[in-house]
Amino acid sequence: MNWIFLLVGGIAAFLIIRTLVQARPGITPGDAKAALQSGAAVLVDIREPAEWSSGVAQSAVLLPFSDLRGSRAQWRRFLEQNKGNRLLLYCHSGSRSGMAASLLCREGFDAVNAGSLQDWHRANWPVGAPPGRR
Repeated sequence: MNWIFLLVGGIAAFLIIRTLVQARPGITPGDAKAALQSGAAVLVDIREPAEWSSGVAQSAVLLPFSDLRGSRAQWRRFLEQNKGNRLLLYCHSGSRSGMAASLLCREGFDAVNAGSLQDWHRANWPVGAPPGRR
């Protein structure tokens, strides 16, 4: 009976650790800024459309995480056009962007978790209204 608790506890610990690792940003704001300025990277806001009303990082492409995990109606063309670029992904907390970066890396893309929108605020990067709401 004790081995069942150990097994369940081990699986739970693994899932928690995996989530925490995925949630950690994979690039510093300074490195992200340099990559974006050189044109070697594209910034992607993967939050859902309702979340964009709180502001988006300047120059970010808006592509929801739900579409990446779903039909990819919006993501498909973007991924085809950016196959050689580094994709810097951010979300509200850095968790979804970590999962998205892992998924895209498994598919052969150079994707990095850039953290959260709050990280962009703290780095004093321009954040404004989403396109169409300015």
